[in-house]
Amino acid sequence: METTFNLKHIIDQIVKEKGIDREVVVEALEQAVLTAANKKFRNTRDLEAHYNPEIGEVELFEFVTVVDEVQDSYKEIDLEEAKEIDPDVEVGDSLGMKLDASGFSRIAAQTAKQVIIQKVREAERETIFNEFKDRIGELVNGVVRRFERGDLIIDLGRAEAFLPQKEQAQREVYRQGDRVKALITDIRMTPKGPQILMSRTHPNVLAKLFEAEVPEIAEGIVEVKSVVREPGSRSKIAVYSNDSDVDPVGACVGMRGSRVQNVVSELRGEKIDIIPWSEDPARFACNALQPAVVSKVYIDEENRAMEIIVADDQLSLAIGKRGQNVRLAARLTGWRIDIKSETRAAEAELVEFSSYDGTAEEAAEADAVEGPAGEPGDAAVEQTEE
Repeated sequence: METTFNLKHIIDQIVKEKGIDREVVVEALEQAVLTAANKKFRNTRDLEAHYNPEIGEVELFEFVTVVDEVQDSYKEIDLEEAKEIDPDVEVGDSLGMKLDASGFSRIAAQTAKQVIIQKVREAERETIFNEFKDRIGELVNGVVRRFERGDLIIDLGRAEAFLPQKEQAQREVYRQGDRVKALITDIRMTPKGPQILMSRTHPNVLAKLFEAEVPEIAEGIVEVKSVVREPGSRSKIAVYSNDSDVDPVGACVGMRGSRVQNVVSELRGEKIDIIPWSEDPARFACNALQPAVVSKVYIDEENRAMEIIVADDQLSLAIGKRGQNVRLAARLTGWRIDIKSETRAAEAELVEFSSYDGTAEEAAEADAVEGPAGEPGDAAVEQTEE
């Protein structure tokens, strides 16, 4: 490999274009020269390569051990010959001699080039990994580059990300070249380089979109307490204001609904319910079931369960299409929610009171109506016709 030209300009160019640390590039060059030299000398000599920034060259040194009687001419030198190079040398010392690094063959130079390319590639991968590992949980923009069995490969500029099909909303369709905004959920180092994983269905996608649209959230005045989604269909977000003069729901909705509409457009028409958060679980549950109006709430704190009574004409609204509204409300609050109409609740009370007269069958029927408490976040509803 010829070292007569100044390498400083080449190093500066690689550092600028690839964004790699100068030390990594210098180490790659040193390793490249050393690899080429070892190949030329068939690994028979003890060699070291060091970059000299003053002259812009990688200098090659051969080290030999000073001995009284030479047994390995490649790695040893007798004392008399060594004193011609350094008069102060003694037996057992290691003597370094500079070699001409410009006399490598074309094959050796090509080997050095391959080492540089490999080192630069490894450094690029490490740089990308270190950059994106600190961006997990961040919402980023990218461009759809290609499709792999339904999964999307997203170009993020310096790197490519992976958006699995299961992390895409059902109604979203993309074409090559489309811009997409998604959440970085993880990054893994693989033999082929860092793999960046993204999601469009994660609840934090909604939270980050509101953070970008609502200055009060970005400034910390309004907090996002909880988010639940059925991606592409409906979602609920609970917000709270640290300033009594700021309405958290109004801040998220924006003037004439401009802020929430921008979020809805980004999520391709996903319906969004903005809920005022409350420390009182009963009030929070009532808010979460909006737009339905709640008549009564019975709380079982031990089992984190609630029985919510609504007017007969509010039952379908509270339950939602295919139970979606109450299901999302249960997940948002973290409580099991059992919804009954006022008529059904009155019938259940009548059965319960009649059981005091010793009617075992009616008592059993009452138990069947009440049902088990279940797990927090579950929703139990009456069967109603859509």
